[in-house]
Amino acid sequence: MSDTEVYGVLAEFEDADALVAAATRVRDAGYARVDAYTPFSVPGLPEAIGFRRDRVALVTLIGGILGGAGIYFLQWFSAVVNYPINSGGRPFNSWPAFIPATFECTVLGAALFAFFGYLIMSGLPKLHHPIFNAKEFDLSTRNRFFVCIESADPRFERAATTRFLESLGAMRVSVVPFS
Repeated sequence: MSDTEVYGVLAEFEDADALVAAATRVRDAGYARVDAYTPFSVPGLPEAIGFRRDRVALVTLIGGILGGAGIYFLQWFSAVVNYPINSGGRPFNSWPAFIPATFECTVLGAALFAFFGYLIMSGLPKLHHPIFNAKEFDLSTRNRFFVCIESADPRFERAATTRFLESLGAMRVSVVPFS
């Protein structure tokens, strides 16, 4: 099996502390295409694998602003420009009447942008992933901790990467095929 047929090299660890220590050493060794798999949230792991800040909060803010501004403009345009009606001498631009719908559409826009933004940024839905081909990977949902260095990493060399992960004290190191 050549490096082009390999998704990556997977190392299995017994506990979360060993995983965080190993992930830190992997990042310090210069590997960039690294991912970790755990049965529960592990404090310090995102920083250990070099996780960068996500943009979901920014996308949510943009969605809220667009939703609120869009519905306010729609109400203003219809009440002031398109179909002005003098109702009891009130001004055409009666902004207090526009607030409830503006608030609701701000929340709706933010929620929709957050949901779809998260899906797009995380690459979901992903019905199959090569990591599922690894033996014993099903333990990642129960009691084992894994770190995987992908073959797309510029520093990846199968033999050297395998030796490096073995030197970190992994219980098992295996090659993950694409299919």
